[in-house]
Amino acid sequence: MRVDLLTREYPPEVYGGAGVHVGELVRALRRSIDVRVRCFGAPRDEAGTVAYATPAGLAEANAAIATLGVDLEMAQDASGADVVHSHTWYANFAGATAKRLHGIPHVVTAHSLEPLRPWKAEQLGGGYRVSSWAERTAFEEADAVIAVSAGMRRDILRAYPGIDPDRVEVVYNGIDLDDWAPNPDPDAVRALGVDPDRPSIVFVGRITRQKGLPYLLRAARLLPPGVQLVLCAGAPDTPEIMAEVTGLVAELAAERDGVVWIDRHLPRPELTALLTAATTFVCPSVYEPLGIVNLEAMACGAPVVGTATGGIPEVVDDGVTGVLVPIEQVDDGTGTPVDPDRFIADLAETLTAVVSDSGRAAALGAAGRRRAEERFAWTSIADRTVEVYERVLARG
Repeated sequence: MRVDLLTREYPPEVYGGAGVHVGELVRALRRSIDVRVRCFGAPRDEAGTVAYATPAGLAEANAAIATLGVDLEMAQDASGADVVHSHTWYANFAGATAKRLHGIPHVVTAHSLEPLRPWKAEQLGGGYRVSSWAERTAFEEADAVIAVSAGMRRDILRAYPGIDPDRVEVVYNGIDLDDWAPNPDPDAVRALGVDPDRPSIVFVGRITRQKGLPYLLRAARLLPPGVQLVLCAGAPDTPEIMAEVTGLVAELAAERDGVVWIDRHLPRPELTALLTAATTFVCPSVYEPLGIVNLEAMACGAPVVGTATGGIPEVVDDGVTGVLVPIEQVDDGTGTPVDPDRFIADLAETLTAVVSDSGRAAALGAAGRRRAEERFAWTSIADRTVEVYERVLARG
């Protein structure tokens, strides 16, 4: 079996969970099948991997149109594959076009959904309508749609009711348990400006509406004074949200010490050291299909305080590997809390309870590592993915 995997992100050009997923999935799949990667960006020197730059004539085009230009070149080159497998709307149009052009079955993995990210209109302008069309077309015509959680599967069928539910399967994200493991290194933590001997709450994520960082920064004002807040946050979606986060961090730092903002991508040894030293990890997202960052934290032995939304409750076992924060959300696709002040207060209360009991936090973290080992190893996830390919091919 030859599978052409189509993606925008691929190592080393990774900026989000989808890119992490693709890199790890390819590595696991290549143990049993022939996988050709077609990705965006600079040339790669990895065998079986081809990168595509934006066509010269589209260099100044709207970002969504430039994306479709790359997709057309990827689709052309997918001739000869048995299956094409696309990830995110950036590559979905390539997969849908390859299916039509070459008669190849198309599998889509849904990492997020454009209808549930309406704030992207701030980022893409009219291109958001283009990205939404590309995603809808690909999903509705795909031979199989892989959802990274049961919550994501429900979202897909709600957003695209024309899809046959039998074609939507759940295959979780995974974690490399060797790369992501407890890494006690207090000197590395100190070098990042964090005191490993003080309680710390760590956030890792892009500065985007869905990650809920402004809610966390407001909740942090209610935390006990000795607690450090460590933000590994960068890649803002828009200047507006960057300005909002910058202002909130400045206000918080003026009120309390121990606010550490790391705006660069941390190499894995530094990040695993930081997660290992954390009293708790926090995921305040208002939209999260699964959240690989939660798996990374659990694999390093950190408990997770996460919003009870999307696929997070399928990762975080409430009261066992972490604590879920309740949220009632506006039903308009934005994920906005119905009562933002209530959500902020509940988030602060939950974080305070976890960081105030180091023994309980350690027990939650140890249980999280065990859960990652038992449920989210990439080898089993690759096997499940191959089974999806085989079913698609068997259907003809």
